Amino acid sequence: MVKRLARGYVRPYAGAIGGALFFMIIAAAMTALFAKLIEPVLNNVLVDTNRDLILPAALGMFVCFLVRGGATYIHTIIMNRVSQSIVADMQRDLFAAFVRLDLSFFHANPSGALVSRVLNDVEVVRQAIAGTFLGFGKSLLTLVFLIVLMFWQDWKLSLIALVIFPFAALFAAKIGRRLRKISKTLQAERGALGAVLTQIFQGIRQVKAYGAEGFEKERCGGVIDKVKGLNVKSVRVATLSTPFNETLVGLAVMGIILYGGFQVMEGRQTAGALLSFIGAFALAYEPMKKLATLNNTLQTGLGAAERVFDMLDRVPAIQDREDAQILRTEEPEIRFDHVSFSYGGKDEPALDDVSLVMAPGSVTALVGPSGGGKTTILNMIPRFYDPAAGAVRIDGADIRDLTLESLRAHAALVSQDITIFDDTVAANIAYGMSGATREAIESAAKAAAADGFIAALPEGYETRLGEQGMTLSGGQRQRI
Repeated sequence: MVKRLARGYVRPYAGAIGGALFFMIIAAAMTALFAKLIEPVLNNVLVDTNRDLILPAALGMFVCFLVRGGATYIHTIIMNRVSQSIVADMQRDLFAAFVRLDLSFFHANPSGALVSRVLNDVEVVRQAIAGTFLGFGKSLLTLVFLIVLMFWQDWKLSLIALVIFPFAALFAAKIGRRLRKISKTLQAERGALGAVLTQIFQGIRQVKAYGAEGFEKERCGGVIDKVKGLNVKSVRVATLSTPFNETLVGLAVMGIILYGGFQVMEGRQTAGALLSFIGAFALAYEPMKKLATLNNTLQTGLGAAERVFDMLDRVPAIQDREDAQILRTEEPEIRFDHVSFSYGGKDEPALDDVSLVMAPGSVTALVGPSGGGKTTILNMIPRFYDPAAGAVRIDGADIRDLTLESLRAHAALVSQDITIFDDTVAANIAYGMSGATREAIESAAKAAAADGFIAALPEGYETRLGEQGMTLSGGQRQRI
């Protein structure tokens, strides 16, 4: 999973990440230099009262903070831009994967859950990537510089101090595995919450008409409680590392003071050197804590990434064959040749051995009871679904041998389920035809008897219609 993220989304920004890494190194080096400056300040300035070193020591510490602050600012800006770019790339890929999939996928997955994948899951991945490169890079480099300084000052004290690290790493790995599982479940429940909210908002008229506000509050509240419970569980598991690490650090500090204190008492080490070592260890503790926390963030992000890649890896059930031909006819004959079909593997077929012919230039009306398969027949022509048996043919050619683009370019759909996009009147009329002229748009509106009410709108053809065209009547939406 990490390799796939790095190869597919991080590698294109390797140059920017390298620049950020350079400034991370500078910031980490300044932290170690500050810890080292504690020793001469204490020994030469405070103990020996050397006046000549007061100003250089003070300036040196000021420069450390100044340079570290500037370097931190620059690498933070760079990595924020990188992480946002990665999110945009992933969202584009995810959206492209969604629109490539066939209708059966959308019937099986609520729209709110899909929106959650594009927004919530990808945002969790972004936080993991940003946290990994910003926090992990800086914390690891700072830790390395400080550990080198500690060993340079006193290798025995360093071994006492660092004996805790393997235990902290093992515990963090164990916590990370649990968090990854919780993250996948949490993201799924967030998607379910998005689906419930979408259903309620889209059907708000029915909710109010049937006085179902109380029922919907309970239904939505149940999902909210699940999300809350998983969030609480996630935080509880993540913070388990805090008391464990604090205990380990306390043991290390006790060992440093006992061993180092005796060294100072016996004259083998100066008080300044010991204080400088303790300062380096104290500064190292903060990045060590961040590394433990970042592992939690990374595992949470990997859980979300699994859900994202699960969508990206889905193969459409309906797609062009390698040798698909372009449909070039203008007045075709459409023939259903012993077509059978059932939805989602149901035993009861929607179509069972259906054969019919729609002659060129003719009008064909399908009449029958609800659930008789009329809409299913309509959905077969633009290949929203493929038959389980038989074939749909245009001028004798199986439509599965034609490209989807050319097939659907020859079809116009006016559905009983009206879809109006939150865009202008003109954009809705010309939807799917990017090169449509205003003249063609107005001509189509006149043919649909829509030009009269369009002219009465505040901005005519440039009036935005809102979500699902809520400002229009049902008949007006149908004509658009």
